[in-house]
Amino acid sequence: MTISNIVIKKISPAQLFMGSALLVNGGNYLYNLALGRILGPEAFAEAALLITLLLVLSFIGMTFQLVTAKFAVLLSEEDYSHFQNTIYTYSLAFGMAIGIMVIYFAPELQILFQTQNAWMFTIFGVGIPIYFLMSVNRGKYQGFQNFGKLSFTYQTEMWSRLIITVLLLILLPFEPAILVALGIGLSFLFGLIPMDFKEVTIFTKNRLSKANTKKVLQFIGLTAGYELTQIIINNSDILLVKHYFDALEAGLYASLALIGRVVYFVAWMFVMLLLPKVVQKHKDGEPTVPVLSKYIGFIGVLSLGIVMACYLFPGTIINLLFGEAYLSMAPLLWQYALATSLFAISNIFAYYFLSLDHYIPVILSGILGVSQVLLIVLFHSSLTMIVQIQIIVMVALLVAQALYFFSKSIK
Repeated sequence: MTISNIVIKKISPAQLFMGSALLVNGGNYLYNLALGRILGPEAFAEAALLITLLLVLSFIGMTFQLVTAKFAVLLSEEDYSHFQNTIYTYSLAFGMAIGIMVIYFAPELQILFQTQNAWMFTIFGVGIPIYFLMSVNRGKYQGFQNFGKLSFTYQTEMWSRLIITVLLLILLPFEPAILVALGIGLSFLFGLIPMDFKEVTIFTKNRLSKANTKKVLQFIGLTAGYELTQIIINNSDILLVKHYFDALEAGLYASLALIGRVVYFVAWMFVMLLLPKVVQKHKDGEPTVPVLSKYIGFIGVLSLGIVMACYLFPGTIINLLFGEAYLSMAPLLWQYALATSLFAISNIFAYYFLSLDHYIPVILSGILGVSQVLLIVLFHSSLTMIVQIQIIVMVALLVAQALYFFSKSIK
């Protein structure tokens, strides 16, 4: 047996997924950095808008992924086969509805976000139904803890988007935003690999029982509510900056956000591992708090390191990643990283309670997410003010989630 085979055997599926998730995050950052350097701040503002819309889409898709993952653990084999048909039908129908709306309102979106054309939204809308099918596919792998296939589907999506988009920008003389949208749409097709549609029948009469359907719909509602708060908190700042500021400032802010959010994207891989473990332990009657404590510790240490690096070397980090054109954002880098770190930690609390069907954390996140939007709408005289508003809101969110956790622990 070779040394490489021994090492591979000692790597657990969860460790394989974490390594893959780090590679995916690195690839996504490489994608963003390539766009920033190729396009420059003003053109990058429109590309960053599409990336933000992709993040919004990923949060909505996460609803279907988490629902699929949870009920893959909870349901019997027979019930799961009926559930599978139901969830694919729901995701396809919902994806088509959202896609049609984006295509129909493309001209209005162009005006709202001050973009060069509406075609970027139209192309993006066409790919939305595929994304939701991909999300259910991933949920199956996550629920059954098939981390090898789950890792592969993220890899195929990320690398195809990076390679296709860069090639399109180099080879074709079209509007950059259109080419970026096309690259994103094509990557959804690659994200379906590996496909697992065996024994799946869309729009079949073989459905879940009424009792299980009720449970599924309740969890869809709960998860969708929380993912909506994620969209508001994690993306509203970029969308509002694109609306209120000129293209240059919006592009500079987008570069700041992409660097500062690194801790959030790393935290995401822990969420993927957290949910099925908590659901399984709760099902087996075992304590779940040690799982939460473990992941809070990981994210806390990671966050501290990233914030300190952004505080000590902001100019070096921005110049290395995006270039001199973006250096004016250096003083804000550590502050944005702090806001994102606070959100990432509170997010671990929220997904923990979400897996246990607790509603209060979703409501707390919703209230503070709306508060963030209202505060930015009212106070947006500078980019500094927008970042500092987010720090205040994220401190409040983390304190609220921690207090809820301790109140439940005491009970």
